[in-house]
Amino acid sequence: MQRVFSGIQPSGVPTLGNYLGAIRNWVPMQDQHECLFCIVDLHAITQFQEPAQLLAQTREMAATLLACGLSPEKCVLFVQSHVPAHAELGWIFNCVARLGWLNRMTQFKDKAGKDREAASSGLYVYPNLMAADILAYKATSVPVGDDQRQHLELANDIAQKFNHDYGTDFFPRIEPFIQGVAARVMSLRDGTKKMSKSDPSDQSRINLNDDADTIALKIRRARTDAEPLPGHLAGLEGRAEARNLVGILAAVTGTLPENVLREHEGQGFGAFKEVLTEALVAHLAPIRKEMLRLLEDAPALDAALRRGAERAEAIANPILAEAKRLVGFLPRR
Repeated sequence: MQRVFSGIQPSGVPTLGNYLGAIRNWVPMQDQHECLFCIVDLHAITQFQEPAQLLAQTREMAATLLACGLSPEKCVLFVQSHVPAHAELGWIFNCVARLGWLNRMTQFKDKAGKDREAASSGLYVYPNLMAADILAYKATSVPVGDDQRQHLELANDIAQKFNHDYGTDFFPRIEPFIQGVAARVMSLRDGTKKMSKSDPSDQSRINLNDDADTIALKIRRARTDAEPLPGHLAGLEGRAEARNLVGILAAVTGTLPENVLREHEGQGFGAFKEVLTEALVAHLAPIRKEMLRLLEDAPALDAALRRGAERAEAIANPILAEAKRLVGFLPRR
């Protein structure tokens, strides 16, 4: 079995895009691989977080992942800051990685913007900690989107340099975990942009904790065009919003976009949106219900995360200890 690692920031309740594009695909992985799923709160504070909000959002993310189908019996689900090996190995990697490598990271440039001098140093060395997240478990597979492939390449550069510097083959090479085609969900207000938690308009996204009335309202207001639905995919060319809604219905009903078009050919968006709303509510209502149930019992949720951290430490601590020995640190007896 491959050892797979993936992390997700506690930056608010996930959207439909997060769910269909990533989280839903994690669920079957539990049955096929040794999986570690981490709520990366250390990464979250590279930009300032209100403490009470960060605490609440960490629990919300844990509840969401469990409600979506991750099982503490099948995978290791934990909070990053609960396992000190991440930060310790991250510091070692700060000293292995080269400034030139970090200077090439496009995500820092995108997030820091024009005022880079005011950005936190944590945001700059974020990729080193990401490498530590993975290599603290000697994970060999990571499901990544296109925006994270550069960080994965850097993680491999760090592992290779560590091995070279200390004359070992201790850290393995990491490969991107190849899954089936993930649904790419776009904004309900602009079909050319990804659905995002950071969009100023809540009307641009479906949140996994939205109730049925909210989902219905957002879908009714979703941007469309005046043309009826075509019977084939070629007819969606240049119609980003129409393509997006068709893709969402296909994803939540487990079919293909071309099948959706065959069924709804010639239909206007008024009727189509009613069908889409019904499908979304049917699919997401059980997730929302379970999420709210889990959040009502914070002690039980925290206990599940604590058990996950203990399992994660059982893997990471021996790996960290050997990395420290290789570096030459005096062991604590």
